[in-house]
Amino acid sequence: RFNMEFSVHWTWLTALSCLLCMGELREVDCICTEEKIQIEGGNYTLTKKLVAGSLLIYHCPEGYYPYPSLTRLCQPNGSWRPRPKTFLHQRCKVVECPDPTVLEYGNVYPPQEKYFVYNETTYECYSGYTMRGSSMRVCLPNGKWSGFTPICTGADCADPGIPAGASRTGNIFGIDDKVKYSCDSNLILVGMKERVCQESGQWTGKEPACYYRHTYDTSLEVSQAFGSAIKGIFVVDCSDDTQEGRTIKISKNGTLDIYIAVDISDSIEAKDIDKAINAITKLISKISTFTVSPNYEIVFFSAEVYEIVNILDFLDKKIELKAIIDDLKNFKVDEKNTGTDLNLLFMTFLERMSIIKLRVGEKVFKEHQHVFILFTDGGYNMGGSPEFTLTKIKNLVYMNNTGQQGTQSRENYLDIYIFAIGAEIFDDDLQRLTAGTGGSHYFRLKDITHLEETFDDIIDEEEVMGLCGLHTVFDESVKDASRKRYPWSAFINVQVNVSNEGPSKNCIGSLVTPQFVLTAAHCFTFGDLPEHVTVIIDDGQVKDKKVKTFIIHPKYNNSAKADQGVKEFYDYDVALIQLKEDVNISSVARPICIPCTQETSEALKLVGVSTCLQQGEITRLIFYNTAFTFSCGSSSISPMQRDECISHALVAPGITTRNPKDAVTDNFLCTGGRNPRDDIACKGDSGGAVFKNYDDRTIQVALVSWGTMDVCKSAGDLGSKENSRDFHINLFRIVPFLKSILGNDTQDEYAPLQFLSS
Repeated sequence: RFNMEFSVHWTWLTALSCLLCMGELREVDCICTEEKIQIEGGNYTLTKKLVAGSLLIYHCPEGYYPYPSLTRLCQPNGSWRPRPKTFLHQRCKVVECPDPTVLEYGNVYPPQEKYFVYNETTYECYSGYTMRGSSMRVCLPNGKWSGFTPICTGADCADPGIPAGASRTGNIFGIDDKVKYSCDSNLILVGMKERVCQESGQWTGKEPACYYRHTYDTSLEVSQAFGSAIKGIFVVDCSDDTQEGRTIKISKNGTLDIYIAVDISDSIEAKDIDKAINAITKLISKISTFTVSPNYEIVFFSAEVYEIVNILDFLDKKIELKAIIDDLKNFKVDEKNTGTDLNLLFMTFLERMSIIKLRVGEKVFKEHQHVFILFTDGGYNMGGSPEFTLTKIKNLVYMNNTGQQGTQSRENYLDIYIFAIGAEIFDDDLQRLTAGTGGSHYFRLKDITHLEETFDDIIDEEEVMGLCGLHTVFDESVKDASRKRYPWSAFINVQVNVSNEGPSKNCIGSLVTPQFVLTAAHCFTFGDLPEHVTVIIDDGQVKDKKVKTFIIHPKYNNSAKADQGVKEFYDYDVALIQLKEDVNISSVARPICIPCTQETSEALKLVGVSTCLQQGEITRLIFYNTAFTFSCGSSSISPMQRDECISHALVAPGITTRNPKDAVTDNFLCTGGRNPRDDIACKGDSGGAVFKNYDDRTIQVALVSWGTMDVCKSAGDLGSKENSRDFHINLFRIVPFLKSILGNDTQDEYAPLQFLSS
C-alpha cells in the first residue's frame, strides 16, 4: 500500500506520461494516482503498485464493507475504473442484512426500513399457524441472519419458506408442485432458484439465500455444509443408505477421481493463492485418512493450464502423497497470471476423463465418482463460457441418464464445488458451473485465511475420531495446537509409597486405546499400587485419570545383570496402564498406532491381508539388529552402524562390563551422536513415544527407555553430543506382550485391538 504523501509527487509525472500515451509513444503506459481513492474508516492494497492492470482492493473492519466500490482497476490511460466520485466519497459502510419482513402469516418485530449488523428481530405467527425455524434472529457481520428462516405453517405439509430479501412464486405444496425464488434488486440469489415437492415430503435441493455483494460464508458454515457433503463421498459402502438426502456413492469396487484447480490470474491476490495451496494440502492430507485412495488431477490456471499432478499417472503407478504435496508447495506463479481461460480448464478435465474412460472401459468408468473443487472468482477474458464444455462432462458421466422413467439417475456421480475467492466475484456465472445432488456446492468466501483449519475440521469428526495416529499440524498460536499435534501424549505421575521414600516420579506415555497407556516399566518400583499412579490426559473432561491396574512385562528385571557389570538392566522395559474409565476420544485425545495391528495396516494403506513384516518394511523398523537416527515428529529414519552406536553404552554410569551387548540387547534401537545429529531424550522422557509419520497418521515404533548421559542438564544447545546415546524398546519385538493384553478378546471390559496373525 502506498502512502498518501506520494500522490503529489506522482501527479506531474502522470500527466506527462499520459500525454505520451495519447501521442505517438503509445508503448508508455500511464501511471494511476492515489488522488481521490482513499477510503474513510479502512485501507486498501494494490496488486501491482500504480501501473496499468493493478487492482486496488478496499478493506474494512469486521461489520463494515467498502462502499460504493469494492475494487478499482488501473487503466492504461491512467484512470481508475470505476472512477472515484466527487460527491460520493469512498467509505466503510455498516453491514446491512436482507429484509426479513417477507414472513407470510406472521409479524416481524421491530418493523424497520433497513436492518444493520447486530440488529435483532423476533417473529410471531398469526393465530392458527405454527412457527418453524428461528423465532429470534440477529444480523451478523457477514451480512446474513443467524438461525433458520422462520416459517408460519397452517398444516402438516411443509411450507418451504421465504428467505430474507427474497420473493417466491408458488403457494401450493402438493407432490410435484414447484416454488421459484428471486431476490430483491441489488441482491444475489445463491442456491436453488426452483424447488420441487417430492413424494417423500421433502423439497429438492437446499433453501436458497439472498446475498449482498459484501455477504460471505464463514469458515464454520463452509465446514458444516461442504463437510457434510464431502464426507459422504469418502465412505465405502455397498448399501443404499442416504445421508442428508444423498446416496453414499462409493462402492467397494469404485474409484474416486478428484480434480482440483486454483485460479492464479492477476485478479486473485498472491496471498490467497498461497492460502489455497495450503488448504488443498490439508484437504488431500485429511482425505488420506480414509480407506478410499483417490486419484488426483491438480492444476493452476490463468490463460493456460499448469498441471501439477496428472490423474493419468495414477492409472499406471501409485503416486506418493508426499510427492504431490512437494509439487504443490514448489509451484511458483511468477509471470503465469496474465488472462483467464476458464473454458480451457474444463476442456482439460474433459480430456482427462475421456482418456480414463477409453483406458478402463465403460463398465469400470461407470463406477468412477468425479469430484471437482475449484478456487476462482469466475472471471474470464478468453476462451468463452465453459458451460458447453460442462454439458459434455455431464453427458460423459451421466451417460445421458438423469433419472428418466425406469432408470436410475447418475447425477450423484459428479460433484462440482466452487469456492468463490477474490475481490470481484461473478456469482451468476459460477453458480451455473456447480453440480451435484444435495447439500451446498457453492461457497462465497471473504478470504481463505482459515480455510486450512476448515478443511481439517471437515474430516476431523466422529467418522474418523477413533482412527489411530490421526493428528493435526497448525501454527502454535492456534488453540490446543500442541494437543492436536500429539493427541496421544500422556503424563504419568507415581507418588511416593510406603516402601520407597524417594520423591515422586514423572514419566511420559502414549494412549494406545481409549483405556490403555503404554509407558516404560522402570517408571514403577516394587510396592507401587494403582492408587499411587495418576495419568494426565487433557481430553476436555477430567484431566487426572484414575488407574485400575498396570501390567509390567514379565521379562523385565532391572537387577538381572547386576553381577555382570550392568547395575540397571532395561531389557523389556515396557508396561501398560489400564485406566478406570475410557478417555473421551476427540481431536485433542486419541490413540497412536502401534505395530502389527489391523488398525495400523489401514493407516499404512496396506490392502487385503497384511503382515507384521510388511508394516516393518514400510516403517523401516523390524527385527533387524540395526541402529537408527531419528528426529522427533519427522518421517526421516535412517540406519547407521549398530555396533558403533551401542559401544557408547559403556560410558553410562553403573556399567562396568566391557561388552556393550550385555546392556543393549537386540530389543533396543540406538540413537544419538552428531553424524547425523539427533534429537535427544531428556530425564523425565522415559516411556515417551518414538514414532514415524506416514501421511497424516502416526505409528509408534519404539518407546524411550534409557540414555548414557543427561544432556539436558546443560543450558543452551540441547542436541545430542558426540558420545551421548539413547536406547529405545523396539515395539516390533514385544508384540506378544502387547497382543496378550490389548488383543485379548476373551474379556468384555474393553474393545480389543485386532492383531495380525503373522
